[in-house]
Amino acid sequence: MMKIISTVELKPEHRAAISSAVTGVEIVDRQCRTADEVSEMVGGGGDVMLTFRVPDDVAEHAPGLKWIQLLSAGADHAMGGPLKAGKITFTTTSGIHATPIAEYTLASMLAYAHRFHLTIRAQIKREWLKSGRFMATVDEVRGQTLGIIGYGSIGRETARLGQAFGMNVLALKRNPSVRSDPGWCPAGLGDPEGTIPERFFGPDEREEILRESDYVSITLPLTEHTRKFIGARELAAMKPTAYLVNIGRGGVIDESAMAEALKAGRIGGAGLDVFEHEPLDASSPLWELENAILTPHMSGANRHYMDTACELFVENLKRFTSNRPLLNIVDPKLGY
Repeated sequence: MMKIISTVELKPEHRAAISSAVTGVEIVDRQCRTADEVSEMVGGGGDVMLTFRVPDDVAEHAPGLKWIQLLSAGADHAMGGPLKAGKITFTTTSGIHATPIAEYTLASMLAYAHRFHLTIRAQIKREWLKSGRFMATVDEVRGQTLGIIGYGSIGRETARLGQAFGMNVLALKRNPSVRSDPGWCPAGLGDPEGTIPERFFGPDEREEILRESDYVSITLPLTEHTRKFIGARELAAMKPTAYLVNIGRGGVIDESAMAEALKAGRIGGAGLDVFEHEPLDASSPLWELENAILTPHMSGANRHYMDTACELFVENLKRFTSNRPLLNIVDPKLGY
């Protein structure tokens, strides 16, 4: 009998979907909030784990573990342990975040374009701003250029929404000659064949794509190749009116260089959901910047998160039991 360990508490409908996917399965689920709680839970052994957290010594606690389905799109938090050792197959839930995060990204861009970040601050102070100032500063996003740095599932859905708003889309990816994405993608979402961008760029062309973009969406995973991918030199290449949204990982941008660029007006603004250190320290200069829209790493949050995650997990479970390739397998060398 296959034993599945879930370190999040499953709803009855989730358990039913998993049970119907394979015959003869034992499901053990409990909400684990720390790595120690996860280690204790897997101590009883298991074949498959569904989890957010992965202790570095998980293989020692559960030597029979064959596959870990992460509930996150990124795998950087698991790189120090069994993922790097390559003894356990890891998959991510890349694709389930595409809709909420792409919507968040466009919402951040629209909020900035229509100056909601200024009007909300004025509302708190009960201050009525004169409409004349908005006539000179509000921009339509239609006709603007959207540069997407990292063209995975989130980047592709962002491109689809950007195109729907009439934006011109550019994209940067590790291998720009490979346009399609074999990852999990429900029908009607994203850009699985890579047909939306007007042009693709490689990592060495990042200054060029930044130079041409009015809006920039950063959807990179954090790896040894992407750490501080956007630094002072890249920020200097951006238009002084450009707006940057980062929903990937805080470490892909040099945060201090970005804060300086925002404060000096060398870039127009930034919508930031991720930071180098979280929670963002109260002393960070980003809190005080009027042209920054900050949120607490919640762009992927939505009430149906686990429903969609279980849908992907069930598909992978069917593949696992029939010896077919799993979706979203993490390459330990690439880190995603």
